[in-house]
Amino acid sequence: MSGIDRALLRGVTRARMSRRGLLAAAGAAAAGAALSGCGVGGQGGSAPESEDFWAGKESNGELGFANWPLYMDADRTQLKEFTEATGITVDYDEAVQENHSFFGKIQPKLAKGESIGYDLMVLSTGIELAKLVELGYLAPLDHDKLPNFADYAGSTYQDPGYDPGNRFTVPYTSGITGIAYNPEYVDREITGIADLWRPEFEGKVGMMADPQEIANFGLLLNGTAPADSTEDDWEKAADRLKEQRDKGIVRRYYQQDYIQPLTNGDVWLSMAWSGDVFQQNAEEGAGLEFIVPEEGGTLWSDLMMIPATAANPVDALMLMDFLYEPDVAAGLCEYINYIPPVPEVQNILKEKAAEASGDDKAFLEDLVGSPLVFPTEDDYSQLHNYVPLSVEQEETFSPLFLSVTQS
Repeated sequence: MSGIDRALLRGVTRARMSRRGLLAAAGAAAAGAALSGCGVGGQGGSAPESEDFWAGKESNGELGFANWPLYMDADRTQLKEFTEATGITVDYDEAVQENHSFFGKIQPKLAKGESIGYDLMVLSTGIELAKLVELGYLAPLDHDKLPNFADYAGSTYQDPGYDPGNRFTVPYTSGITGIAYNPEYVDREITGIADLWRPEFEGKVGMMADPQEIANFGLLLNGTAPADSTEDDWEKAADRLKEQRDKGIVRRYYQQDYIQPLTNGDVWLSMAWSGDVFQQNAEEGAGLEFIVPEEGGTLWSDLMMIPATAANPVDALMLMDFLYEPDVAAGLCEYINYIPPVPEVQNILKEKAAEASGDDKAFLEDLVGSPLVFPTEDDYSQLHNYVPLSVEQEETFSPLFLSVTQS
């Protein structure tokens, strides 16, 4: 059976690959807003203490859930299981097409203390998360009601730098930003970010247009951990990136649509997301290689969070915890093909692979054996969080790196 037939049979692969590709359509608009120094309208406040927020709140038997497209199977299997287990119904909406635009949609209501129509939402690590926290728009989580998270979440996902103590968020899924290359065109081993600056790859390197993604690689090339960087470090990183651009090494700054040019040979090596590479290899047999650079890569997460104005926060918290049950998390990983925050998922899928046959068995074996989905401890040790930005800092940071990619 061909790779395409196999993907259609499973009903997976291409769907998940297009998930982050959906950012492309909105990327230019978001970049333009950042370059113009677009601020945040309305007023925020400080988040309430956890005990104050949750006092007297009870389950109402329903919730609204805003997620990215293609982040749950069409049958909403996990949500049906949740309803069967708890009696709580979920109004699921694939409403998050891009972080910037979704934040712009909900921010005016949150600033007024009004409901946004959702009790649980998934947004990414990065600028919008920092804004939500700084402006007091998120509910502090009651970890007494998150026992599955405490028991099953991997250590990498507990107490992260972008949200100390997981006060406001827990991951839904994660991925690595590293380097992918096509060995059909690259006849040497690629080991690090410095390879993206090599003159021999002139006109054949892909870089990401997103300010935070490209900034991370400039910082790491200079030996600076993004999470510890200063404004002076940002300027030095931007200078390194301009050198790469001005020497003609970069073919294009991609709005997340790099994977097909990499497969076709239009670019030979590129900044890349781990999940994209796994899915492209699984579907098209592309044979792409992916590495965590020796200078380091970045770990991004798409995070579950509860808006402070949620009408059904207890129900949302219960769903959060339910999705951390290992069997439930395994089902999501099998569909999404990104890194699950629950390490036990790998063992569950190994057992399922042992009992499967044919194409299903081959796919599951590829999945559980892939460091793109289940990074090694060494891989994790090389991964960094994004630059933590306040609303004020973003007005300096984003234009600095957009001046590299948009000039």
